[in-house]
Amino acid sequence: MGRTILRLDSLAARLIAAAAIWTMLGLAVGGVVLSNAFRNASEKSFDARLGSDMDGLIAAAEPDTQGGVILQDRFVNHQFDRVYSGLYYQIKPLGPEPGGQISRSLFDQVLNVTDEVQRGALRYGFAVGPENQHLRVISRRVEFPISATPERSDTRAYTFMVAGDLSAVDAESDAFNGTLIWSFLLLGAGLVIAVFLQVRVGLLPLRKLQESLARIRNGSTPNLEGNFPAEIAPLASELNSLIEHSNEVVGRARTHVSNLAHFLKTPLSVLTSEAEAEPGPLADQVRRQVDTMRRQVDHYLARARAAGSVNVLGNRTAVAPVLSDLARVLTRIHAERDIAIDWDCPADLHFRGERQDLEEMTGNLMDNACKWAGTRVMVRALREGAWLTLTVEDDGPGLAPEDRTKVGTRGERLDESVPGTGLGLAIVRDISKLYAGSLALDTSPLGGLEARLTLPAIQ
Repeated sequence: MGRTILRLDSLAARLIAAAAIWTMLGLAVGGVVLSNAFRNASEKSFDARLGSDMDGLIAAAEPDTQGGVILQDRFVNHQFDRVYSGLYYQIKPLGPEPGGQISRSLFDQVLNVTDEVQRGALRYGFAVGPENQHLRVISRRVEFPISATPERSDTRAYTFMVAGDLSAVDAESDAFNGTLIWSFLLLGAGLVIAVFLQVRVGLLPLRKLQESLARIRNGSTPNLEGNFPAEIAPLASELNSLIEHSNEVVGRARTHVSNLAHFLKTPLSVLTSEAEAEPGPLADQVRRQVDTMRRQVDHYLARARAAGSVNVLGNRTAVAPVLSDLARVLTRIHAERDIAIDWDCPADLHFRGERQDLEEMTGNLMDNACKWAGTRVMVRALREGAWLTLTVEDDGPGLAPEDRTKVGTRGERLDESVPGTGLGLAIVRDISKLYAGSLALDTSPLGGLEARLTLPAIQ
C-alpha cells in the first residue's frame, strides 16, 4: 500500500470497496423504503382530504319529494365551482331513473372510474379527468327516501363520487425524492470517506510493521521495535523470534566453517612441511596436490561462509572504512615496490551485506591489482540507484580478452612467478553472485586491468 496511491489489490482497497458497496446498497434500499413510505403517507393524507370533501358533499345533499338530490351550498368545498380546478364530484343514480349531478369544475365531462377497491363503506379507484389529469376517486352509496309515497317506504340510491388531482401528491413525492437522493448521496460520500479514513488509520500499525522490517533489512535496528496493537503484537513477536533463530543458525554455520577450515589447514600444512623435508619427485607431486587442495578449500569455504550470511536480515556495511583499512594494509605489504593506492568513496555509501564478505571481495581485487601494478592502483566506489559500483584499476600490463575469462571464471594462474592461488577473482565472482551482483573485467584507462564489481547498496 503506497502512501498516496491506493492499490486495487491491497487490503485497504478491499475493505473500502466492500464497505462502500454495502453502504450504497443500504442507502439505496433505505431510500426506496422511505420514498414508498412518504408516497403512501401522502396518498393516505390525500384520501383523507377527499373523504372530508365526501362528508361535506353528503351533508349538503337533501332529498326532494321524488327522491332526487338537492345540494345546499353551506357544506360544499368551493373548489367544486371552478372549472378544471382539480377537485370534482359526481352524483350518479343507481338504476334507470334519471337524475344526478356533476360539479361545475367537471364542466361537461363525467368520471369513469377504474381499478376500484372496496374498503369499508368507501370504494377507491382512479380516473382520467379533464385535461388528462390523473385523478384519485372515492365513492360511496347513499340512499334517500321518496317522501311522495311514505306509505311504501320507498328509497332511491345514488353513488356519490369525489375526485382529486394527484399531481400535487406527485409533486410532493418528486420533491421529497430529490431531497432524499441528494441527502443520501452526501451521506454515502461522507460514510465512504469515513470508512476510508478508518481503514487507513486502522492499518497504520501494518505500515509501522513494514517500516520496522525495512529498518532491520537496512541494518538500522536488530529487531522489531515499538508498541503494536493486540492483533499484530503476536506477529511482531514471531518475526523477532524468527530473526533471532536465523541469526543463531548463521552463527552456528560460521562456527562450523571456521572449525572445518582449521581442521583441514593443519593437516595440509603438515603435508607441506613433510614434502619440503624430503625433496624429490614424490615431494613435488605432494606439494602440487596440497597446493591445489588448499586453494579449493579456500575457495569453497569462502563460498560457504558467504552463502550462510547473504540472506541474514540487518547486514549493513559502510564501504569507505573498508577501503581505507585495505589500502593501509596493502600499502604496507607492498612497501618494497612503492605502490601508491588511491581510493575515492562517498562517506554515506553502504553495502547491503557483511563487512567480512566486502573485505573478501575488495581485498582480492585490490591485492591482485597491487601484484600486477607498476606504480599505481586506483579504487573508486559510487552509488547507482539500488547498486554500488566498485572499480579497481592498475597501471600494469593488463590482460588480453581471452585471458580474462580464464582468471575470472576458472581461477587459472597465467604467471607462476607472481605469488597467489589464482582463485581470487573466481572467489570474488562467486561471492558477488550470491548477492545478485556481478564482476566484469576490462582495460583500465591507466593501461592495466580494470575490475568492476557491482553489489547491492543500501540507504
